[in-house]
Formats: sequence, structure tokens, C-alpha cells
Amino acid sequence: MLVMFLRRVAGSFPHSRRLISSSSNSRHDVSSTIMELNKEMESVFGEPPSSYLASSVTEEHVVAQEPQAEFQKERESSIGLTHVGNTGEAQMVDVSLKGSTKRTAIASCKVILGKKVYDLVLANQIAKGDVLSVAKIAGITGAKHTSSLIPLCHNITLNHVRVDLTLNPEDWSVNVEGEATSTGKTGVEMEAMTAVSVAGLTVYDMCKAASKDIAITDIRLESKTGGKSGDWSRQ
Repeated sequence: MLVMFLRRVAGSFPHSRRLISSSSNSRHDVSSTIMELNKEMESVFGEPPSSYLASSVTEEHVVAQEPQAEFQKERESSIGLTHVGNTGEAQMVDVSLKGSTKRTAIASCKVILGKKVYDLVLANQIAKGDVLSVAKIAGITGAKHTSSLIPLCHNITLNHVRVDLTLNPEDWSVNVEGEATSTGKTGVEMEAMTAVSVAGLTVYDMCKAASKDIAITDIRLESKTGGKSGDWSRQ
């Protein structure tokens, strides 16, 4: 019976050592193997193994796990650009394991018209028509096509898109603000920023016959909510 037990030990421990170095699931397998060996030792010798033997095997397993855990922690802390793979290639982020949350994002930009064009827009005298209304619709449409324009963006379902354009007499400009909302696994920052960008471009297109000196500036994210990173605001 003792010979059978020693054969059992010789066959089990190399297997458990492989399990220790194979994956994070090895903890349960090693613990089960140790429990089985303890029972066999008790049946052969009439008493369980010393606590020193059991603890030393467990400590060896823990020590073997520590480098892997430290490597994983270091890897997670060093993550910066999620669209860049381990070898530097471009990649689409896998969001399959992320939870769905309500997400919002607000972005803005400014279109500097100059006094001449500003007065024409204010009086609705631009030849192509109502500049602000057309730009508003263009911004909403742009948000819905973000994944077609930005190659690594996910194609998400938007709950709502808002685009507001207001004339600013202080610097003869149009202030554009866009908001996108969704309930899903990835954020809507790009949708909000695409909305204001397309709206700004549309203002330029509507007014370019009157002036080529129009400038689109300060395209930026103002705030976002939801997701793993939580809420953020420029203010």
C-alpha cells in the first residue's frame, strides 16, 4: 500500500507543478490534488501530514502565482492606447466583456465667420439657405455615421443626439455644441465630437461663397459620463 501511495505522489506532483505555471485556474486543481494526497497519507500512516508539509506546498503555489500576478498588474497599469496591439499594430477594442451603462458626451467647437458673413447669416441672406438649421441636421446625421468615418469606432445604437448652434456677436462666430447619449459597452465621445465637426464643416460649406477666410476652431470634448473610467468634465 505504501508503494502504491509513493507512485501516486510521483505521478501527482509533476502534474500539479505544470498546473501551477499554466494558468490562473490552476489554484483550484492544485488544492484538490493536495487534499487527495493528504487523505491518502492519513490512510497509510494513520495521521494527516504535518502542517509544515501542507503549508510548504501551498506557499510554493502562491510564490509561483506571484510573478504572474505582478506581471498582470504591471501590464494593466501600463495600458495607454487601447487601439494599439502588443506589437504596435492598430486594433479595434474588444468590448464583449464590458458591462452596459448609460453614457453621455458633450463636445463643442467654434466657427469664426468674420463680420461680413456673420451679418449675412444673422439676416438669413446666405444664398444656400438657413445656415444654422442645415448645419444642425448635418451634425445629427454625422453622429449617426461616426463608425463609418472613424475606422476603429464601434457601430453603436444612439439614444439621442442634440446639436445646438448659436451666433456669438462678440467675435462674429457660431458656437456649436453637440451631445450624444447611449446605453452600451463603449462611450459616445466620438459621436459627440463628430456631430460638432460635421456641423462646423457644414457652416463653412454654406458660407464659403461669401468668404474663404472662415475658420473652424476648438473642436473638443467638454464632458462625459458612464463607463469604467467614470465621469469627466473639462471644467
